[in-house]
Amino acid sequence: MRILFLTPYLSENYGGVTRVTRELAQTLGKLGIFLDLITTLASDKTIIDQPVQTWVVQEHFRVKYFPCVHRGDFIFSWSLLHWLKTHAADYDLVHTHTVFCPLVSWATRICHRQKILYVITPHGMLEPWAFSYKAWKKKLYYQLIEKHTLSRAVAIQGIASTEVTNFDLYSAKTTKFLIPNGIHGQDFQHLPSPQIFYSAFPDTKNKTLILFLARIDPKKGLDLLALAFAQVKQQFPTAHLVIAGPDSIGFQATAEKYFIQAGCRDAVTFTGMLSGELKHSALAAAQIYVSPSYSEGFSMSVLEGMASGLPCVITTGCNFPEASNVTKIVPVEQQEIANALTWCLANPGEAQTMGNQAQQFIFEKYTWDKIAQQMITVYSWILNQGPKPNCVMEAAPQYQKFPPTNYGI
Repeated sequence: MRILFLTPYLSENYGGVTRVTRELAQTLGKLGIFLDLITTLASDKTIIDQPVQTWVVQEHFRVKYFPCVHRGDFIFSWSLLHWLKTHAADYDLVHTHTVFCPLVSWATRICHRQKILYVITPHGMLEPWAFSYKAWKKKLYYQLIEKHTLSRAVAIQGIASTEVTNFDLYSAKTTKFLIPNGIHGQDFQHLPSPQIFYSAFPDTKNKTLILFLARIDPKKGLDLLALAFAQVKQQFPTAHLVIAGPDSIGFQATAEKYFIQAGCRDAVTFTGMLSGELKHSALAAAQIYVSPSYSEGFSMSVLEGMASGLPCVITTGCNFPEASNVTKIVPVEQQEIANALTWCLANPGEAQTMGNQAQQFIFEKYTWDKIAQQMITVYSWILNQGPKPNCVMEAAPQYQKFPPTNYGI
């Protein structure tokens, strides 16, 4: 089985999609799948330093980077498309990551013309809130291009159960399957010393830390968190909020204004993006994890907070109802977030028990080895090499692998 992953970016500045794509590729390769990944050099306002148009060998897969034109959300690479046109037939299946991206749309058009099967993972970008952000652009793009891209896919992957249901709004007749994101359990069983984080950010020492670990982005609910935290801070004076994540779209100044207006900016530390040992040390230093998001596909950050054994406060926008018994899941509303944080701080023993249960829940169900095994069963089924797996939610009636169309993109 030869699989090709395609993603417009692989820089950590782009958040969860990058990490999911890398980790899934790595684990599939470890399990014996021949996997190549093609991407561009795009990285925020710069480019990443990687060799161009040559295979970069990772431990269990290969990556090839292509030069590109990029500005903000727009990323395009003629050289990548030319390579794909020449080499798509070398693979049994192409798996694309993200939507509303011209590069991905043109790539799937190439696959369609060459009768190469392709799978799409939108990574939450078809969720109602995400679709409504910059709505007129997305509606136009969807009508002209994306609906055809979705309808031609052999299958669409949902990473949360609610996301799969919402797919019917965009591509009712395409096969859907549900496979969530995962973590490496061993990375969270023995976290490094909190002192590493305290040394990097001394203002956080001897404080009760609430950790927000995600991109600085409008959909992440920082406006709600500012109001909720200001309320919590009045009752718990040692509470300190850590906002850890990259600012890839220039939103941090706005986010800081939320906390200034709420009167609690002096109790908030913006760390920028954390990775590796420093990120894990931040998780070890924290007493509570919070995700006040309006919309998520399936948050890697939430998984990490739970895997670290932290009491977690998340919103319904995080699309993780399966975790309702081991986390505090609240409506996307400031007072509800404040109430949940207050409960965790007022009941530390019960909150820690909930955190321990969350950790066990993640280790049992959401590790990359388990996720990759599920993905292999889907690939095998698509390629007529195995039975239909349970994670396939529905298949379109009278579906053909290459439905005839009169579309033109």
